[in-house]
Amino acid sequence: MQATLIERTALRYTPAGIPVVEAQLQHRSELVEAGLQRRLEFDFSAIAIGDTARELAVAELGSELGLTGFIAPRSRRSTRLLVHVLQFSRLAASDQNT
Repeated sequence: MQATLIERTALRYTPAGIPVVEAQLQHRSELVEAGLQRRLEFDFSAIAIGDTARELAVAELGSELGLTGFIAPRSRRSTRLLVHVLQFSRLAASDQNT
C-alpha cells in the first residue's frame, strides 16, 4: 500500500528494549469497482517495531511511503484495527502517481 506519513509519535522502547513508533498515515487512490470509478481517501493508524521503527522515526512528515505489513486488532480485546508496518520505502516523485 502507498501512504503519506502525516503524524508520528516519538521513538519509544518497550520494557524489553525493543524500539516502537506509532504513526498516522493517509492513503489516496482511485480504482474501478463494479465498472465505476471510485476514489479512496482515508487516514489510518500504524505501528512499527524494531529496526523498522528506528527508520520510520526519522522519515520526514509528508513523505510518500510504500508499505508492507499486516492488519491486526490493536489488542486482544479491541475491535480497532492497526496496520503493523514490517518494512517501507520512500517513493520517488514519479512513483507517487501510480
